[in-house]
Amino acid sequence: MTDAVDELRRAVCDLHAELVRNDLVAWTSGNVSGRVPGADLFVIKPSGVSYDDLTPESMVVCDLDGTLVDGRHAPSSDTDAHAYVYRNMPGVGGVVHTHSTYATAWAARGEAIPCVLTAMADEFGGEIPVGPFALIGDDSIGRGIVGTLDGHRSPAVLMRNHGVFSIGKDARAAVKAAVMCEDVAKTVHVARQLGEPEPIEPADVDSLYDRYQNAYGQATARAR
Repeated sequence: MTDAVDELRRAVCDLHAELVRNDLVAWTSGNVSGRVPGADLFVIKPSGVSYDDLTPESMVVCDLDGTLVDGRHAPSSDTDAHAYVYRNMPGVGGVVHTHSTYATAWAARGEAIPCVLTAMADEFGGEIPVGPFALIGDDSIGRGIVGTLDGHRSPAVLMRNHGVFSIGKDARAAVKAAVMCEDVAKTVHVARQLGEPEPIEPADVDSLYDRYQNAYGQATARAR
């Protein structure tokens, strides 16, 4: 188990660099977490620590109640939200939170991003939905995430007046969803400046989603 935790600490630490590289965060905002395989534990970013100062050793380990199990620092202020997701969505292996500019602008409007791009159909299987407003500090945000994404194909939710939370089978997949969410949020915003974007027919969304999720890429990668 120690080896699994150490490996995940390294992976989660490295993935925080992707948030910076893709301009999804500012200062110390945002966080990535990953579920420890075979254990009721997850690894998450410490609260208020600069991205430049993150190391695998600075990542903290929490149980699924959000209680610190191992680490020198206090866990992220969003830990309770992550913990609630892990407790209630057993297939989720990674959670990401960002305040990326364009997607958060949609969240500020309380408006779902409509599925008007094939890239959205591929990754999200439809619109990117809006979750309820919730205060930070307990599991209210987690409840909103789970309540919104339960039964929805989207791996991302725009939490009203807050920002983006994304999920995935592992932390890397959750980061990918966060990156794609910001990319399509920007594109759809730009399209709206030119007029009303054309929606994709639901049957075509289904077809695109099925192809991307089940046939796209290398067979060995899909099998993993």
